[in-house]
Amino acid sequence: MQNPFQGKEIWFLTGSQDLYGEDTLRQVAEQSQAIVAQLDEAPEIPIRVVWKPTLKDRDAIRRTMLDANSDDACVGVITWMHTFSPAKMWIGGLAALAKPLLHLHTQAAVELPWATIDMDYMNLNQAAHGDREFGYLGARLGTRRTVVVGHVSDPRTRARVGAWARAAAGAAELRGLRLARFGDNMRNVAVTEGDKTEVEFKLGVSVNSWAVNELVEAVDAVPDAEVDALCAQYDRDYEVAPELGPDGDRRDSLRVAARIELGLRSFLDGGGFGAFTTNFEDLGGLRQLPGLAVQRLMADGYGFGAEGDWKTAILVRVAKVMGHGLPGGASLMEDYSYELTPGREKILGAHMLEICPSLTTARPRLEVHPLSIGNREDPVRLVFEADPGPGIVVAMADLGERLRLTANVVDLVAADAPLPNLPVAHAVWEPKPDFATSAECWITAGAAHHTVLSSAVGLDVWEALADMVDIELAVIDDRTTTRGFADALRWEHAYRRLTRGA
Repeated sequence: MQNPFQGKEIWFLTGSQDLYGEDTLRQVAEQSQAIVAQLDEAPEIPIRVVWKPTLKDRDAIRRTMLDANSDDACVGVITWMHTFSPAKMWIGGLAALAKPLLHLHTQAAVELPWATIDMDYMNLNQAAHGDREFGYLGARLGTRRTVVVGHVSDPRTRARVGAWARAAAGAAELRGLRLARFGDNMRNVAVTEGDKTEVEFKLGVSVNSWAVNELVEAVDAVPDAEVDALCAQYDRDYEVAPELGPDGDRRDSLRVAARIELGLRSFLDGGGFGAFTTNFEDLGGLRQLPGLAVQRLMADGYGFGAEGDWKTAILVRVAKVMGHGLPGGASLMEDYSYELTPGREKILGAHMLEICPSLTTARPRLEVHPLSIGNREDPVRLVFEADPGPGIVVAMADLGERLRLTANVVDLVAADAPLPNLPVAHAVWEPKPDFATSAECWITAGAAHHTVLSSAVGLDVWEALADMVDIELAVIDDRTTTRGFADALRWEHAYRRLTRGA
């Protein structure tokens, strides 16, 4: 996956006013540049932080916000009121800003110089009330923003800014994402339906369909030499089942899978698509249901949704972008079966074929097995178990009048015993706060059975993203109760009804 943060920027805007004189304003600029340098060098923040000249009047503030809106490199804006910047100057700018906003409440120094502090120092370092003035205006205008408090030398502060930056990159990805649907969604399934026009208006994602046989044309056009080269790469990268090896009697199945991958990749790259869907009910002239191809494309950062589930494909792509460079991965996932022994409850997640190998650090096995679904040749797939560790599963549902994200914090764990007869990649997890509460809340929320499972980014990033794009997020974590969760859904419903069209 190409670095999605490359060429992106976060603008750092410092607020002040002309009241203090040139010497003070010079110090304001120097100190804000020092803050920016610490943020820009912080490993927790993956996007370049760019200092902008100190803002001292309403016209300059508004013009800067408009410039941020029109600059595709800018994914968000950080504001800091170094001195007292009268907030009425910011009304026009905040009203115009269309990019994510983080209000950083900090100051230049960690410690107060107790023995030498005087009014000159106090006049220079006024963020304690300058930021509160700015905070009032944000609340007065109803500005969507994230507030982070702390000195930038504190890893906790940098981590929160970093989570917001990753979410801002995710929001930017949504605004430009193109998604290709090969065929329609699975017949008679409710949750994979949705309003594609509303999603493009709300999130910016363009969702359109192509006939499967247009993909077949791309697959059939792949040169044999490219297929041979990709099969040789499979031999190097995976533990290949003997029948799929160079001298195996099923090598042709591997060649079919390689040809599908190359054709699919060329179609997506040629159209500028970052996500896609397939549907086993509509495979046209494809000889196999794409399994290995989908797994490898997800590993390279593409979003994917099975059975035409384009909403989940969106989530997988944005999870890939937000988690880039972090340990772990992200994949399409589906709750399949339960371990219900009291005190040992777990969820076994899998799909027909399409689980992303970014979820494991082990070397996957490359195998071929029968698949009754799809009515095609036996498909090739990677088989593995996801690594243990913290994770989150997130689903998107179209409720008719709005979209809802539901997120469940989980612990990925090893299976209780080997699964020698399960011929697909899988993950096992223990949901927070416990299995019964998690499942009851998930079903109460109407959350989808298709999800994205992320072991790279956690709840803090998803919360920031949901706030940036103004989409409901229902959270199930270690503090959740069924009654409190149901009440929160009711409050959110009332809020969305009251503010609709506002």
